[in-house]
This record gives sequence, C-alpha cells and structure tokens, in this order.
Amino acid sequence: MSDTELRQRLAARFREVNGDHPMSAADDAYAGEQFAELEAVCVGRGGGDAARRLMLAGRLPLPGYLRSDGTEMVPRDLFSLADEAGGVDGLEAWFTGHWADPVEGKAEWAAYLSGQYVCLHAVSPATIRRKGLLTAAIAAAAEEPGDPRGPWAERLHALVDELDRLEPAFCAYDRLRFGGPTSRDLFVDAIRVRFPRPGAAT
Repeated sequence: MSDTELRQRLAARFREVNGDHPMSAADDAYAGEQFAELEAVCVGRGGGDAARRLMLAGRLPLPGYLRSDGTEMVPRDLFSLADEAGGVDGLEAWFTGHWADPVEGKAEWAAYLSGQYVCLHAVSPATIRRKGLLTAAIAAAAEEPGDPRGPWAERLHALVDELDRLEPAFCAYDRLRFGGPTSRDLFVDAIRVRFPRPGAAT
C-alpha cells in the first residue's frame, strides 16, 4: 500500500471515529501547540507509514487531530506506553492489565486506540483512572454542596485543581466531535463558576 493510500485510509478511519467536522485556523494552531506531526514523532521508529499501519491494525492509537491540511497530529510521547510495555506486541496486555475487571480494561483499550484521549496531557492507565476518579468525586461533591468556606470547599477545589493540571485547554473542534461540552468545561470551568473560591474576585 502506498504512502498516499495509507494516509487516505487513516484519514477515513479518523473521520469514522470522530465525525467529519471542520478544523478552524484556531483549531489547527491549538493542535500544533499541544501535539506533534506524526512524521516527526516517528523519526527512528520506522517512519510514519509503519505507525499508520499499526494504527489501522488497532495496535497504536489513532491521531488526536487531523489538521485542515490533513496532517496527522499525535502526542509527542506516542510510543511511551509501548516502550514501557516492552514493545507494541505487548502493549494491549500491559495496558488492559491495569484494570481488575477485564471488560473495563478492554473498554479502556478501545477508548485509548480511538485517539480521543486528547483530554489528558499525558495518557496512561494511571492518568486515565485518575481522571475518572476526579470527575466522579467532583460531580458527587457538587451534588451535595457544603460550607463554601469550610473543608468541603477546600476538598472540592483541590480536586478541581488536580483535574486542571491533568487536562489541556481543548479547542472548538473537540466540542464538535464530542457533541457538547468537554470534561474541562463541566468539571473545571463550570465548577469554579458555580463554587468560587472564598475571596475570589466576582
């Protein structure tokens, strides 16, 4: 399969997963700031075509973004988990083994392969699990508000601050492909508006 055919197949797979939404100039700039071009990440790794084949085979995650010019944008540490697992061949077993429930592990593996974990600065089983715990804890605390100047508020803002550190800013394209607000919108920005820190400017 030629380079052009691989790029076309990968782009088609990306749109199958994410939908066919336009990338604005601002979205392109965001992707360029937060991610790297596939070819640059694959230097010394067999080249971009080798990575594209692995992505199409479900052995590496899809790109996080396709810029408007078609450039595949991926995390700079795209190969870090495979390296930790001892190679791509062992990645799936290593990854899913971080969940006690095999069904949950398989579901998280599928989510990882989708390339849609653009919600984390660094994607790993640990950060995926931590994000899930944080969003659940923030949602639970918001359902039962306590003293805005007491321990409840301190704990809530500590949870929000930790999630803030894990997550990037997102871009308008993300709200299109996810069909609504991002996790940052819901669990960081909205919570800070709803429950401002004591003494914060209003």
